Amino acid sequence: MTLFDIPTAALLGQLMLGLINGAFYALLSLGLAIIFGLLKVINFAHGAQYMLGAFVALLLSRHFGIDYWAALILVPVLVGLSGCLLERFLLRPIANQNHLYSLLLTFGLALIMQNLFTNLYGSSGNAYPTPEVFRGAVNLGFMHLPLYRAWVIVAALAVCLAAWFVIEKTRLGAYLRAGTENPQLMQGFGINIPFLITLTYGFGAALAAFAGVLAAPLYSVSPTMGANLLIVVFAVVVIGGMGSIVGAVVTGLAMGLIEGLTKVIYPQAATTVIFAVMVMVLLLKPNGLFGKGA
Repeated sequence: MTLFDIPTAALLGQLMLGLINGAFYALLSLGLAIIFGLLKVINFAHGAQYMLGAFVALLLSRHFGIDYWAALILVPVLVGLSGCLLERFLLRPIANQNHLYSLLLTFGLALIMQNLFTNLYGSSGNAYPTPEVFRGAVNLGFMHLPLYRAWVIVAALAVCLAAWFVIEKTRLGAYLRAGTENPQLMQGFGINIPFLITLTYGFGAALAAFAGVLAAPLYSVSPTMGANLLIVVFAVVVIGGMGSIVGAVVTGLAMGLIEGLTKVIYPQAATTVIFAVMVMVLLLKPNGLFGKGA
């Protein structure tokens, strides 16, 4: 099948669905890119923190009556704080060791969290209600787009833009970037670099949790939801360039669109097309499309 054989409505509909997936890829990839780019930590716990965000929102709703809008603010704060504790007491003691140690540590923590939630809540999915204001759809002509899916795209892009602005255009972001390049010099100017590092990891975890809250009404909240997405997100980060914030966002959206297009042209390849792109990029530009030296 070629693009010319595909009905326009079907093509545009799949591209829109791909853009929704791409919004999640961009948001999760952004958190990974920030943590790796500034801390040089390959955070395999990122998928578990995404799952944790969805579960915390679900449990707050069930047991405390906290609605979606409050959870969208409260959950990233709670998971971000847990990320700060993780960095302070587990990652910092091995910060000067080989990067493999932090990778194995975060991978082990991800498995622990996944198995813990499986034992407590089972492996089946749990439904989270869609906010009442988004229970409807808008007619785009080629498809009826659920309002909540439209909100996901807007919210994810807004958070990605805000994170980029903080990292690249503010004094705090300048301190963070300078502190990772030359921590001794920055400490000589009175900047508390260990605190900034902890804050950075917590911020990356909060982004994952925010994505988890956004995903809760769309997908079943389950212990494996992060593991299923993490490998794809790592591929997106590699394609964009490890540590590149712009690369993470642009590549995440692009890969979502490519995945949606593949579902129309050749559905059997939809689950592997991102990895095929990753292989080609690594062969041609090993640093990624937006990585340093690319």
